[in-house]
Order: sequence, then C-alpha cells, then structure tokens
Amino acid sequence: MTTRTFQFSRNPRSTIRARGRKNNPRINGVAGAIAFIIFTLNLFGSFFLDGQGVSSNWIGVFVTLMTLLGLYILFGLKIARQWEKAVLLRLGKYRGLSGPGIFWIIPIVDTITEWIDHRVMVSPFSAEKTLTKDTVPVDVDAVLFWLVWDAEKAALEVEDYQSAITWAAQTALREIIGALDLADILVGRAKMDADLQEIIDARTTPWGVTVQSVEIRDIVIPQDLEDTMSRQAQAERERQARVILGESEKQIADSFAEASKSYIDNPTALHLRAMNMLFEGLKENGAMVIVPSSAVDTMNLGGLSGMVSLANQYKNDLEEK
Repeated sequence: MTTRTFQFSRNPRSTIRARGRKNNPRINGVAGAIAFIIFTLNLFGSFFLDGQGVSSNWIGVFVTLMTLLGLYILFGLKIARQWEKAVLLRLGKYRGLSGPGIFWIIPIVDTITEWIDHRVMVSPFSAEKTLTKDTVPVDVDAVLFWLVWDAEKAALEVEDYQSAITWAAQTALREIIGALDLADILVGRAKMDADLQEIIDARTTPWGVTVQSVEIRDIVIPQDLEDTMSRQAQAERERQARVILGESEKQIADSFAEASKSYIDNPTALHLRAMNMLFEGLKENGAMVIVPSSAVDTMNLGGLSGMVSLANQYKNDLEEK
C-alpha cells in the first residue's frame, strides 16, 4: 500500500501530482552501466585501432557506431517495476502499455508519458467549514483508498487522474455533509462512508480507477456548540438518573407493601420483627436510638427497657474482650 499526500489549493487550475512520476524519462541504472561500459570500450578501442595502423576513417566509423549503440541503450532500455506500467506514445499516438520488467523504446520516436502505479493508494482529504443541513459548520477529515484497474483509461481519459480523484472526493464529501443534519453525521459515520464510496466510485470508474473504501477520520464542530451539547448530554444523564432513582423507590415501596401483608393478621410476628430491628440498631450504634413513636406504641416499655439493657451488656462484653 502506498501513501500519497496531497495539498489542496483554492486555485482550480492548480494540479496535484505525485512527485517524480509524470514525464519522467527514467534513465535506469542498468542502462547507464551498460552505456558506460560501451563508451569505455569505445575509447580504448579507438586507441587500440589507432595503434594497429587502422585508417582514421574506419576509426571514425567505429567510434560513431559505438557511440550510437551506447546512446540507444542509455535512452532506449527501460525497466518498469513490478507494480507499475508505462504508457507509451509513438509520434504522439497511443502505442500501448509496457511492463513490468525490461522493455525497449525508440528514442525520440517513442515517449513515456506516465508511469501508472497499480498499488492501493491512500489519499487524505477534508472539507472545512462546510454547512450541514441544519446550518452547522463542521470540519470533516477522511481517507480514500483507491487503485487504478485500467491504466489506459487513467492515462487517456483524464488529464491528471490523481488530482481528479482527490477533487472528486472532496466535492462528494461536501455534498454528503450538506444533505445531512449534524446528529446524523455524528452517529452515522458508517452510512457516510458507504455513500461516499458509492458517489466517488461512480465518478472515477470512467477514468479506470476504483474506490476500495472511504473512512471518516474526524469530525470537528464549533467549540461553543460542543460545550452546549456536553451540557445537554449531562442534563440528560441526570434526568435518567432521577428517573431510575424514582423507579427504584417505587419498587422498594411495593416490596414493603408486599411484606406488610405478612404482618396484618400476626401482630406477634410484627412485634418480634420490630424488636429484632431495634436490637440490631442498638448493637451497631450503641444505646442511643431514635425510634418513631408509632413504632414504640407497638411495643411495651418493659420489653424496650429490656432490649436497651441487653444491648448495653453486649456492648460492655465486647469492650472487655
């Protein structure tokens, strides 16, 4: 996977090109080495022939032929890497695609207009201060994954397919943002990705380019709106907490009402339960216990005094231990 970084300009005539890819004659090291060897042999051969008494005319022919051979190899031998193809024009007319590997061209007659990379490209793009459907300005960053599936169309159907792809992606992103509310954008990234991929792919298919995927990286909203939404979310969570607390209180009340039915026809059980609760409270908190008068009326004072004495004795025993 290859990552290319593109910069956007407000000037619509500006182009976005990958460095070193357009109109590059690509004099490779193999051709340069072979040409150097030929030029060296040419030099030493001319001295050798001169030493053998060969006429200057034949030496000139030898030097000329060797020089032409070296120049032809230097400019005619090309090597395309495994992931790319060269677009060839012969006298301005499309000849075909060459590569990967070694291939030959006729210097001056043939020209390589472009080297097409067939690997997956990664192009970041963005839409700044774009209004949503509910007129909220947002900044959206996204990443486009694409590749060239038809090098001939990419070279002949559009002037600069890389620039065209990035501009098409940016305009499609602005269209999607303008058709959605802010809430839909914040919660519907997956749908935005799918819609963007469909729109961009429809535009780039005639250029021999297919879009593999589009991913929204970041959505930035104004700081004031972000603070407002944060307070709104906090208020909503507080409201939900109060609703849950109220539901809990209601469930507890229902549980007590259900439990009270067990004591309606059994006052002795109610008395024992009250005494047990009082004993537990005295055991945990000491001798000071605040009891509602209605609860005291259900118990006799003698029993209450006995419970207090029992609790104090239990507390003293614990302290001695």
